[in-house]
Amino acid sequence: MTEQSKMDPEVLSMVLDTISKLEREKLSLEVKLEMDQKGDFPMELVRFMQGPEIGLHLIFIPEEYGGLGAGAREIAIVSERMAKMDLGVATSFLAICLGMDPIVVGSTPEQKEKYITKIANEGLIVAYGVTEPEAGSNIQSLKTKAERILDDEGHITGYKINGQKQFITNGGVADLYTILADTPEGPSFFIVEAGAEGLSAGKHEDKHGIRASDTCPLVFEDLFVPVENLVGGVEGQGLKQSNQVFGYTRLMVATFGLGGGMAALEKTIAYSKERIQFGGPLSEKQGYTHQLLVPNAVRLEAARAYIEETAIRLDSGEEDLQLEGSISKYFATEVGDGAANDAIQGLGGYGYIREFEVEKIKRDIKITTIFEGTSEIQRNIISLFRMREIVRSKGKFYQEMVEKLKGLPEVSGAQLLAEAISILNDMVIRVRKLKLTRAQYVMFLLADMITWCEVGDALCNKAAQYESGDRSQEFMQAAARLFVGEVVEKVYINGLKIARGYDHDMGEVLNRLGSLDMGQAMKGHLIDMDLIGAELVK
Repeated sequence: MTEQSKMDPEVLSMVLDTISKLEREKLSLEVKLEMDQKGDFPMELVRFMQGPEIGLHLIFIPEEYGGLGAGAREIAIVSERMAKMDLGVATSFLAICLGMDPIVVGSTPEQKEKYITKIANEGLIVAYGVTEPEAGSNIQSLKTKAERILDDEGHITGYKINGQKQFITNGGVADLYTILADTPEGPSFFIVEAGAEGLSAGKHEDKHGIRASDTCPLVFEDLFVPVENLVGGVEGQGLKQSNQVFGYTRLMVATFGLGGGMAALEKTIAYSKERIQFGGPLSEKQGYTHQLLVPNAVRLEAARAYIEETAIRLDSGEEDLQLEGSISKYFATEVGDGAANDAIQGLGGYGYIREFEVEKIKRDIKITTIFEGTSEIQRNIISLFRMREIVRSKGKFYQEMVEKLKGLPEVSGAQLLAEAISILNDMVIRVRKLKLTRAQYVMFLLADMITWCEVGDALCNKAAQYESGDRSQEFMQAAARLFVGEVVEKVYINGLKIARGYDHDMGEVLNRLGSLDMGQAMKGHLIDMDLIGAELVK
C-alpha cells in the first residue's frame, strides 16, 4: 500500500509548531488548572484558535473550500499533539471536525459549498447531535423524530423535529449543528443553525473530567428545518453516513487516548529523574521503570503503530474501516487510561495533588473509553465483525496476515506472533461452530485476542521497516518483541478461559494452545525491558 499524504510536511510541521506556541503562550499549567476547576468553556481561546492568526480548524477542511486538506494521518498527528496539550480543549476543538463530518461525507455539492466554506471563513463552532438519553450511541434506537411538512401540492418544504440529545460536546456554544433524526425513510442528518426557534440547550454538565469542554443536552420542540438542510437531500442515509464517520472519528478518539497517555508517561519519566529514593533517582530502579514506565511505553507505541496503519489505509481511499476504528479506539484509550493511572502511582502523594496535573490527565482521559461508543461496545463490534470476515473468507483473512508475518525479520518477534494469530483463527472458527457466540463474555475474550493480535501485527510491521525517528531502531524492535510476549500471553490465557469455560469439545484448540512456546515469548524479556527503560530515562 502506498501512503498518500494530503498535507505538505512543512505545513504539518508549522501546524505542530503553532500548537506548541499556543501551549506556551495561552495554556500554562495555571491556566489549565483554572479552566478545570471552574469548568468553563474557553470561548475566547477556541475563537483565537480558529481566528485568522492561527486558523487551526483549517486542517479539517478540504482545500477546495479554503482549508489545508489534511489527511487522516496528519489529523491523527495533530489530534495526538492537542490531546497532550489538554484533553478538554482538544475535545472541544476536534468536536468541530466531528460535527462537520456528516456534511463532508454526505452533503450535496451545494450544501458543502455553503457550509464548509462558511466554517472555514468564519471559524464556526460545530456540534454533532447523535447521542440520546436512552439510546446512547445506538442509532437504531433513535427516538428524535423529523416529521415532513408539505405544501399544498404535496411537496416537502421542510421538517419539524422533536426529541432530545444527551452529552453533546459544544452543545451549548455551537454556531452550527448536525442533528440525526428519524424520518419516514429512516435516520437522516440535518444541518441546523444556532438560534433556530425550537432548538434549546440544557444545563452544562458538571463533569468528572474534560471540564473545559462544553457538554450539555439539546431539546427540540417543533424545530423547523428547511428541506434544503437535509444532508444529501435524500432521507434515510444517516446510518450509512454515521458508519462512514465512525471509522474516522473513532480513530481520532484513539489519538486522544494516545496523546493523553503520552502526556502522563512523559510526566512520570520527568519525575523519575528528579525524585531521589534510597540513595538514587527513581529512574535507576527497576521496580519503577519496569513496572510504571516500560510497559506503558510499549503499549502506547503499539497503539501508535496501529493508528498510523489505519490512517494510511483511510488516506489511500479504503472505506468501511469501522472495525479498524473500533480496534484503534478500544486499544489506545484503554492503554492511555492505564498509563495515566500509573502516572498517579509513579508520582506517589504528588500524583494525587492537582498542581502536578497527572490526576487531571487521569480524570480527562477516562472519557475516551466511554464516548464514541464505550469499550464494551467496541468489543462487541470487534468480535462480531471480525468473526464475520473470518468466516466469509474461510479463514484466509488471518492466514494471509500469518504468511506476511512469517516473511518479516525474526528480530521483531513476528514468527511467534504468526503462530498466535494462527491459533486465534482456529479459535474463532471453533467458537462459531459450537455457537458460543451467544455467550457475550466469550465474545469479549475473543475481542481482546483479536485486538492484541492485530495491533501486534501493526507494531511488528513498523519495527521491521523502522530505521530512524523519535526512538532508536533497537527500541522499536525491543518494543515489538515485548508486545508480542503480551499477545502470546493474552491468546493463551483467554484461549484457555474459552476452551475450558464450557463443556464443549475444544480438544484441537487446546492442543494448539499447548504448543505455544511461552518460554520463547519470555526469552530476553528483561534485557529488552532494560534497553527500553534506559532509552526512556536517558
